[in-house]
Amino acid sequence: MIFSKSYCPHSTRVGAALAGSTARDQAATRTPPPAGRVRAGAPASLPGCGSEVKELFSSLGVECNVLELDQVDDGAKVQEVLSEITNQKTVPNVFVNKVHVGGCDQTFQAYQSGLLQKLLQEDSAYDYDLIIVGGGSGGLSCAKEAAILGKKVMVLDFVVPSPQGTSWGLGGTCVNVGCIPKKLMHQAALLGQALCDSRKFGWEYNQQVKHNWETMTKAIQNHISSLNWGYRLSLREKAVAYVNSYGEFVEHHKIKIQQLEKGSPGKLKVLAKSTEGTETIEGVYNTVLLAIGRDSCTRKMGLEKIGVKINEKSGKIPVNDVEQTSVPYVYAVGDVSEGKPELTPVAIQSGKLLARRLFGASLEKCDYINVPTTVFTPLEYGCCGLAEEKAIEVYKKENLEIYHTLFWPLEWTVAGRDNNTCYAKIICNKLDHDRVIGFHILGPNAGEVTQGFAAAMKCGLTKQLLDDTIGIHPTCGEVFTTLEITKSSGLDITQKGC
Repeated sequence: MIFSKSYCPHSTRVGAALAGSTARDQAATRTPPPAGRVRAGAPASLPGCGSEVKELFSSLGVECNVLELDQVDDGAKVQEVLSEITNQKTVPNVFVNKVHVGGCDQTFQAYQSGLLQKLLQEDSAYDYDLIIVGGGSGGLSCAKEAAILGKKVMVLDFVVPSPQGTSWGLGGTCVNVGCIPKKLMHQAALLGQALCDSRKFGWEYNQQVKHNWETMTKAIQNHISSLNWGYRLSLREKAVAYVNSYGEFVEHHKIKIQQLEKGSPGKLKVLAKSTEGTETIEGVYNTVLLAIGRDSCTRKMGLEKIGVKINEKSGKIPVNDVEQTSVPYVYAVGDVSEGKPELTPVAIQSGKLLARRLFGASLEKCDYINVPTTVFTPLEYGCCGLAEEKAIEVYKKENLEIYHTLFWPLEWTVAGRDNNTCYAKIICNKLDHDRVIGFHILGPNAGEVTQGFAAAMKCGLTKQLLDDTIGIHPTCGEVFTTLEITKSSGLDITQKGC
């Protein structure tokens, strides 16, 4: 189905060759497009470019339905609805077997990548080998891996706009409102602290230094937009069909794609009381931000129609050790999985391994133990393995030895920052050669330090191996090679020197 217009102010433009017909195309006895057709460097999806798309389908021997929007009474309304469904404001707007392909350039790119040919293939038992609902880290990882293994894959991803109309692009929480913007804003805060410290290191400047919030947010949002586009391009290169729509199960093995309805902001009366005094705040607002976490968007997906069980309180989906839900052909990876770490690298790893088990020869499962993570607060906290309380619950206190210390980063000394703020701790299992089962650090660059020790823990790191390791001086990480004081000894752990 091609939604187009009958006129074209750019009718004289010529474009890139489709001469690169693949062996597969020729084997399918489909006629290549007319020789000498070249389309170089044209803007995507300009009005009137539908004729080129029509010629492409004609050259492939494919019949198509065409609706010229300027020739029908409600053409403007149809284009508005198309824009909402596909997030594409221009024509031609092309659909193949109910899958949105895109505009003129996207259709030709789909042809060159082989996606168009896949979509045009005769119907099989199912339209796709795998449909991913949710284009976050786990979904994209699984989709791309399955496509590499030669499967026909679709990704559905739609973010319900806020009352103010704010939404975001492909990539999920991490890219749009999680890891990436968080770390970049964290860096902005660190630069502010560095400015304060710099005077102690001899830097002299007279003008007042101030921060421009708009400049920072614009730069970060531009970077995020480039990542969104990169994800879409990656899916296209791997011939994965991407549709910017909400996915809902209607019956077994069948998913319906109807953008959700957009609503206008209502009014909310807010009454708030301070937790640190008697102050109360009362007001009427059209938007209230509650930064208390995220809801799992699983209750409007039709999961109950096919029998997928969810946790009624959290909305999360219980899965087994191979990410399988209560319905054998439905799997859940990423933050929606109950009891799994809500971390991007975990979602990526579990999604990739799931695709390999489904469509490859692999039996490897995702290892959810010893997953490193970091909290990017101004003073970073990194950890890997068990917390002290959990270790005691699992192994019993008498079977553990806990080594810890406070430390003073050299960078903090001249700046005059507190000398007993940073902290390091390891938890060792005495019944297993003092194997390190918990690693914790509070200090600068904790994420970088933790990542290295996480690999060592996967290899069976012990206290003796740490003692045998020569540290790099002066660094924060070297403190783990000189740990001597145990918690059970009760000795002082304050830092005495560099």
